[in-house]
Amino acid sequence: MTIENRTITAPIDMSLIRGAQELERTKRGVLPHRLPASARAQSNDPQLLMVEAQPSGVRIAVRTSATELELDTLRTRTTYSGLPPRPDGVIDLVVDGRVAGCAATSGGNTVTIEMATGAAEQVQGPVCTTRFADLPEGVKTIELWLPHNETTELLELRTNAPIEPAPASGRPVWLHHGSSISQGSNATRPTGIWAAIAARLGGVELVNRGFGGSALLDQFTARAMRDAPADLISVKIGINLVNADLMRRRAFGSAVHGYLDTIRDGHPDTPLLVVSPIYCGIHEDTPGPGAFDLEAIAAGQLRFRATGDPAERAAGKLTLGVIREELDRVVRQRAVDDPNLYWLDGLQLYGEQDAADLPLPDALHPDAAAHQLMGERFARLAFGPEGFFPTSA
Repeated sequence: MTIENRTITAPIDMSLIRGAQELERTKRGVLPHRLPASARAQSNDPQLLMVEAQPSGVRIAVRTSATELELDTLRTRTTYSGLPPRPDGVIDLVVDGRVAGCAATSGGNTVTIEMATGAAEQVQGPVCTTRFADLPEGVKTIELWLPHNETTELLELRTNAPIEPAPASGRPVWLHHGSSISQGSNATRPTGIWAAIAARLGGVELVNRGFGGSALLDQFTARAMRDAPADLISVKIGINLVNADLMRRRAFGSAVHGYLDTIRDGHPDTPLLVVSPIYCGIHEDTPGPGAFDLEAIAAGQLRFRATGDPAERAAGKLTLGVIREELDRVVRQRAVDDPNLYWLDGLQLYGEQDAADLPLPDALHPDAAAHQLMGERFARLAFGPEGFFPTSA
């Protein structure tokens, strides 16, 4: 499928990209990264290296009078043997700030992981061409929000009129770090992630550093945030530390201090919000590690469970309850000398009653409706007139 009128091919470079740290040149195009090469070089974790290359919150932003647009991409997606394949990724079309359409991705490379052994098999597939036609007449700002859960190489952008980089919006830049919930797990489209919803409602520019399974207080992530431009910063800490069973209470408090110290080295006065975990029944009082629920998998469903013993909290094992207590303590201590440091209990975004009304479908991640709820609540609590980061939106 090709554009019917005259075709203009535009090179894809950082001038057209928002929300990414840098672009890696590949054999066929460019690959957006959400961590710099210096940070990636300090990690040997395949999980982190996979998710930081999934462009959650990353979008192509142009100013143009084009009425037709095509984008060629090559995706890489991960599936698990014995489970239904995950839904296709989605590219969202946003015109002058309004979500105006979407298109599913297809083809590309599929990595299938054998649950029992961890062995991975990759099958290669074709390039996906996403086409948006009948765009509004006249000059407008177009954003293409890339899939939040698929590694996406950008190969070629074609339009039927010249494009230029979208001008700076002038809105505050909100730099956010969190887990797979912030990256968008179980959201159905990239503009439907709770952080993207909150940014749109709050009138801010989102830079999303949510990394599935990888919000682990790594210093290289803190340094990347230290060095990134930001007007507002938030860090959502906890769930990955519990389900990875990564550290004990003694190490956790110190690690949080160090993480915040590093961010403050580059942003000494920027409003900084620490957010504790949302409600997750399996880990509220039960430590990790987390694991796949094999009985659910045998029935064709993906669910998680906690494998720790609640009695182990006495030995310093982390639960979400312990995480909230420690974060509250650390923030209160630091706020005495840091008037721009704030605290938000994640239960205000999604609490026990919400879990009854909108259950976590896999016992760990919110669904699309819960993402919407969380985004609306965060926008009010953070960006509203009485919020931590009041904006003029």
